[in-house]
Amino acid sequence: MTDELRGLLRESAEAHLPDRARMLARVERGTARRGAARGLRDRARTGPLTWPKIVLATLATAGTLTVSALTVVAVVHTPDPPRQPAAAAPSAAPSAVDRTAPPTAGSRTEDGPLWSDGSVDPHSNTYWAQSNVTLKTRKPLTALVVELRIALTAGVKDTGSWRTLPAEDFELSAREEGGFLVYRWTLKPGRNVPSGEHVFAGQYDHATGGRDAKDDAYRIDAAGAGEGGAAVWGGFA
Repeated sequence: MTDELRGLLRESAEAHLPDRARMLARVERGTARRGAARGLRDRARTGPLTWPKIVLATLATAGTLTVSALTVVAVVHTPDPPRQPAAAAPSAAPSAVDRTAPPTAGSRTEDGPLWSDGSVDPHSNTYWAQSNVTLKTRKPLTALVVELRIALTAGVKDTGSWRTLPAEDFELSAREEGGFLVYRWTLKPGRNVPSGEHVFAGQYDHATGGRDAKDDAYRIDAAGAGEGGAAVWGGFA
């Protein structure tokens, strides 16, 4: 092999040796890219909520609003608390409410600030019924007794009651007396009834078939602060 050929081979081999400076630069660029990618992943973990988390948060908020709405509805129309059917009926102050007139003596649906109506609820059926007593008052009341009398026709049995006013403002009794199932709501001392429309309802089972409510009756006695008493009564045609 001639010296010229050896020189050519050496030059060719040296041309294939790695460039150390170039390799170090490539390593540094790769390290920088990995660091940037890691930073992006860290920011993703600590950054804004991803869409599944946003959906879950939205559902949780909607659930809270639904529970609140149901609570408000329940306050507007809630059943009366359990009571002892045999308990003695409470009475209002005699000076505030005069209950000498019988509840079935004709029909008087207006007196002073009071207006009233009795009706069988349209959702009643062949096995069960609800009787509604509606009271409208143009002035606030400081004494109130609402009495609903359901004639004890075949199968009549108490199944519950409710009122649109707060339950804690009233004493309630439900018992059988004189051939009637009698519901009585009595306003507690120190409580008030605002002006407006209010409903008191009694619920009961009865024998299968249509029930005649001609013997049912209601009576409302009330008084306002510093005023004389007023009374209204009627039936359930």
